[in-house]
Amino acid sequence: MSGRHTGEMHSHTVEGTDPQLYVEVHDPDADAGLRPVLLLHGFSSSSKLNWEDTGWIAAFRDAGRRVITVDLPGHGRSGAPEDLDSYSPSRIRADLLQIVFDAGVRPVHEGDPASGVDVVGYSLGSRLAWEFGATQPELVHRMVLGGPNIADPLASFDLIAAQRYLADGTPIADESTAGLLKMAMLLPSNNIFALLSLVEAIKAEPFDPAEAVPHMPMLLVAGDKDERAATMAQLAELGLRAGAMTEQLVLPGRNHTNAITSRVFKQGAISFLGV
Repeated sequence: MSGRHTGEMHSHTVEGTDPQLYVEVHDPDADAGLRPVLLLHGFSSSSKLNWEDTGWIAAFRDAGRRVITVDLPGHGRSGAPEDLDSYSPSRIRADLLQIVFDAGVRPVHEGDPASGVDVVGYSLGSRLAWEFGATQPELVHRMVLGGPNIADPLASFDLIAAQRYLADGTPIADESTAGLLKMAMLLPSNNIFALLSLVEAIKAEPFDPAEAVPHMPMLLVAGDKDERAATMAQLAELGLRAGAMTEQLVLPGRNHTNAITSRVFKQGAISFLGV
């Protein structure tokens, strides 16, 4: 457990199976009476790195918000299941649904500001949030998607090249694959083989944002130096065509790595979700 005013870790099962996900609920000192906020971190990160160390959890708690955090499979303090299904985006969405139910989230009810849940995702977390919002419109009130991309970069990850590199050091030709693997190996808490299972599962369920579009208000955020977010405007257009109030926030001088530390990002998210 980490941080003050942190609730007990919640255990849960989905279809009788424990997904081994590490979940924490962080309560504010003074509750603003608003719905909780679910935070979803990116690939090769964790709730601690993405949200705690960067001040997000403290900022939301200071705003009177209850915060739910979860480490994705093979990340942070979560387990690394052996079955590939545990890493599929559809299974993770089912786990997230159970997690918010366990935390006491109830469907959005007009006139009740404590009903439903707000969701903030970053990078891979944004992909998961987009799909979660699209499939759970009765639960999700608003969303903030940071570092979004209309195509999941992990879908083009060269699994065979990564496995060869890990086995005997064979250089990886694909620059994106080499960079993602290097990033994954920098964090000691990551289970590399579990992360490769996640990549394999994601490749089997490619991201198609047009297939199911969230209808709730969304704020899309990216640094102006983040090449992965060059398609953010296309995601915004999908939301607008679906009837969702969609706003965009561009962070000057920020890239995909450091956008998460932006105070403007935090303040923009807290303001957007504070209704």
